[in-house]
Amino acid sequence: MSLSKKADTAYLAIRRAIIEHALVPGTKLPEDPLAEQFAVSRTLIRAALARLASDGLVEIGNKRTATVARPSLEEARAVFEARRCIEAEIVRLAVARLKPGAIQMLEAHVREEDAAAGAKQGTASIRLAGEFHIKLAEMAGNPVLARYLSELATRCSLILAVYGRPHSSDCAVNEHRDLIQALREKNAERAVSLMDAHLHGIQERALLPERQASDEDLGSILAPYAKTAADTAGKT
Repeated sequence: MSLSKKADTAYLAIRRAIIEHALVPGTKLPEDPLAEQFAVSRTLIRAALARLASDGLVEIGNKRTATVARPSLEEARAVFEARRCIEAEIVRLAVARLKPGAIQMLEAHVREEDAAAGAKQGTASIRLAGEFHIKLAEMAGNPVLARYLSELATRCSLILAVYGRPHSSDCAVNEHRDLIQALREKNAERAVSLMDAHLHGIQERALLPERQASDEDLGSILAPYAKTAADTAGKT
């Protein structure tokens, strides 16, 4: 595997581990263990951490010590406020620009969400729920909005890791089904209303006491993510 692929593997693995709450806010990300985990130089790890910092998922201190970001409540409210504004327009555009096969693609994704919920795969459910919104944003046909939404969705996952409480995956999946039905009917007004209610529910789950960082070994946490990310990077 080339060095660039290995760097991508490190970035994708750490990113996914953060999104799935395996690495919770406040977890330290020292360069040496990460370099050993992914068999790359500290320079490449530093570059991966810089990418994650630009995504808002990692904070890098004055001494270049990286940790999983810990957003404040004020930042959390700002992120959700921006997301609700952007996703309302995304839904309107998705309805107006609906292409053949788009509904079937979303339905297939919801089946994945169902399977993860049925198998009690909580971490996968978190990731898949966010990916549903990213796929919807891509359907809107505006790459700028899609890029902004992708960043906001990943940051919302981080916010839920800090402040969120356990919730039923069934609720999210059913709300996604309702959104798909509104898209199928090309009912933009209903789709916007459903999206706003859906995001409001997510926000309501995000304003609770913080979770503490795990003391589990960093390598043990990242090992399964490294394998998945290596497969993903190898395909690009």
